[in-house]
Amino acid sequence: MEQRHLGRTGLRVSRIGLGTLTWGRDTDEHDAADMLKVFWEAGGTLVDTADVYGDGESEYLLGQLVEGLVPRRDLVISTKAGSVPDPDRRFDGSRGHLLSALDASLARLGTDYVDLWHVHAYDAGTPLEETLHALDLAVSSGRARYAGVSNFCGWQLAKAATWQLAAPGIRTRLASTQMEYSLLQRGVEREVLPAALDLGVGLLPSSPLGRGVLTGKYRHSTPADSRGASEHLAPFVAPYLDETAGSIVDAVQTAADGLAATPLQVALAWVRDRPGVAAPIVGARNAQQLTAALSVEALTLPDEICRALDDVSAPLHRYPDHDWSTL
Repeated sequence: MEQRHLGRTGLRVSRIGLGTLTWGRDTDEHDAADMLKVFWEAGGTLVDTADVYGDGESEYLLGQLVEGLVPRRDLVISTKAGSVPDPDRRFDGSRGHLLSALDASLARLGTDYVDLWHVHAYDAGTPLEETLHALDLAVSSGRARYAGVSNFCGWQLAKAATWQLAAPGIRTRLASTQMEYSLLQRGVEREVLPAALDLGVGLLPSSPLGRGVLTGKYRHSTPADSRGASEHLAPFVAPYLDETAGSIVDAVQTAADGLAATPLQVALAWVRDRPGVAAPIVGARNAQQLTAALSVEALTLPDEICRALDDVSAPLHRYPDHDWSTL
């Protein structure tokens, strides 16, 4: 699998990442092991998790598989901290919480360091410089090799990345931002992606298949074994089952038919090759699904197909995103 630099750093990652959101909850150790082995054998390196996935079980399961199944040195392990199960606040970006969470993640993962550590979300209740100082301490102590953010809007990302760049050699450059991005969700193109491109921050798209909807599996019904039928994930899939999404899914199917490819391959190739994207993070239910996703490595979409998909999925961006004189 092709490797790409993550942002303006020396870290290289596989251009498809493996997501572990459901590991330890809906995905058991046998399916997880099969997927990790398939991913590694295909040349995949980037494995993404978080301290809250499965209440920590995702990290623990990944830690149990590393070394016994796949050499630690062959993986780029990415995790996140900051989300909290607190009725009074959803996110805690305080230095104390983040560093304690990182130590707990390392214990579950069974490793001395993570290759990439993200702040899971912006915490308006904590000064941003305090949150970012936690990243500096994590990197300077060797507990994280690179750092990034997740779910920061455009101004938040620009402020954070600029703050870090203001003291080179003292503060650690933001390597990445993880955001939802697909043909069904192009909101990052308004401000997040331009900021990331300008500041040298690599984009790691989550839900690159539109929460599974772009595979076409929901065109006529909801399969019983799909995430859309899952108690935990049905509300996650539901927003992308409307008429607007349906027209985009139909266009992806048409493109796939013309290319003798699958809708999954077309949708994933589109987001993988967007400017600024380092590696879409793909979640799968089993090794068969993951193998189908990894087969996109052989596909590059023709320019005319990309333009057609751009047009059919174009979000409505007006002032101030476009030059006011053209409105």
